[in-house]
Amino acid sequence: MRTDGTETTVVHVLRHGEVHNPERILYGRIPGYRLSTLGEQMAEAASKALDGHDVTYVVASPLERAQQTAEPFARRFGVQTAADEDLIESENFFEGKVVSVGDGALRDPRNWWRLRDPFTPSWGEPYRVIAKRMFTALHAARVKAQGHEAVAVSHQLPIWTLRRFAEGKKLWHDPRRRQCALASLTSFRFEGSKLVGIDYSEPAAALIATSKTAAKAKGA
Repeated sequence: MRTDGTETTVVHVLRHGEVHNPERILYGRIPGYRLSTLGEQMAEAASKALDGHDVTYVVASPLERAQQTAEPFARRFGVQTAADEDLIESENFFEGKVVSVGDGALRDPRNWWRLRDPFTPSWGEPYRVIAKRMFTALHAARVKAQGHEAVAVSHQLPIWTLRRFAEGKKLWHDPRRRQCALASLTSFRFEGSKLVGIDYSEPAAALIATSKTAAKAKGA
C-alpha cells in the first residue's frame, strides 16, 4: 500500500519451461505436451527468483506445460493454481506440423496462401484477438491479487503480444526478436488499476545456456 492510499499490485506473466518434444513439431494447443526434465528445473528456478515476494494468486493456461510450470509457485506460496482460458497458446494453422527453420515448410507453395499476411496474421489467431484476451487475463489476475503479487503462466506469442499491446506498439513483429525466453518473467506493475511499468527477467538463463552448450557438444 502506498502512502497516498493507492494499492500497488504486480502481475508476473511467466512463460512456461522447456517442453519434451522430440518430434520437434509445432505443438500449439495439442494436449499431452509436458515439460522436459530441464523444463521442470526452469520452473523451479523461476519460482526461486520470486522467493520472499508477496505472491497471493497463481493462475495458468489450461495446457499441461503451463499448469506444470505453475506447480512450484503454488507450493512455494501455499496457494492453489487456477486456470484461465484467456492465457492459452495462440491458434496456428501449422499446429501438429514440423515447421522448424530450414525444413522447407515455409517454402512449400501449398503453404503460401496461409503466409500471405504477416500483419493479421493469416496463419493463425489475429494478434488483436490475442491482445484482447491476454489483457483481460492480466487485469483479472490484478484484481485477484489486489495490493499483492500474482503469477500468470502463459506462452511466448501471447505474452509478447500482450507486452507490445501494453506498450502501445504495433502488434505485428519479427518473431526472432521476441524478448520472452523460456521461464522468463514479464512483470506488469500497477498503481490501482493503472499500469505504471513493465520489467523483464530471465531467472532460468543459466539453465538455457547450459542446455545450448550441451546440445552443441552433442552435435559436434
